[in-house]
Amino acid sequence: MRLTEIRVAGFGGQGVILSAVVLGKAASIYENGFATMTQNFGPEARGGACSAQLVISDEPVLYPYVTHPDIMVIMSQEAYNRFAGELKHGGLLIVEEDLVRVSNLNRDKKVYSIPATRFAEELGKRMVLNSVMVGFFTAITKLLGADSVRKAVADSVPAAFRELNLKAFEKGFDYGNTTLAGTPARAELEELVTEE
Repeated sequence: MRLTEIRVAGFGGQGVILSAVVLGKAASIYENGFATMTQNFGPEARGGACSAQLVISDEPVLYPYVTHPDIMVIMSQEAYNRFAGELKHGGLLIVEEDLVRVSNLNRDKKVYSIPATRFAEELGKRMVLNSVMVGFFTAITKLLGADSVRKAVADSVPAAFRELNLKAFEKGFDYGNTTLAGTPARAELEELVTEE
């Protein structure tokens, strides 16, 4: 894996920090790479701004802070408004589609969205939306192996919620693969509409 800067952001209670921990653990423990993570959050326990910066690489990470993220995972409108402008040219943006309205974004960015909160609620617990997002991230980016991330999910959550979080991961992962399978057709359709 090449050196990749990732920012995960949303609000407290969405599992933002845990998402970054899972991805970092998958990279460093299960794929023998290297990862650093830093985090910031507001004083509120829940509902305040929250973000995690993750740098992963196949070589030791010399600078632990994200300067221009290659990938952003955004789970709230406030986080989008605050951080979207930092995304690198040609970067990848993954958003929670029911909570984030994408606007004023350069066309060179790739944007993928998932109704992660809705999927989590369908599974019975809104708090697993972060595992849905992690699954979606894994499918869309192909940065880390699915088995590595699955192991990191299982290893990072309480035993009582392990099965539910793994189901949430699979839901996001399957949705990501379905989204990718439909992307070329969607791009061709947009070209046709533009040409007309």
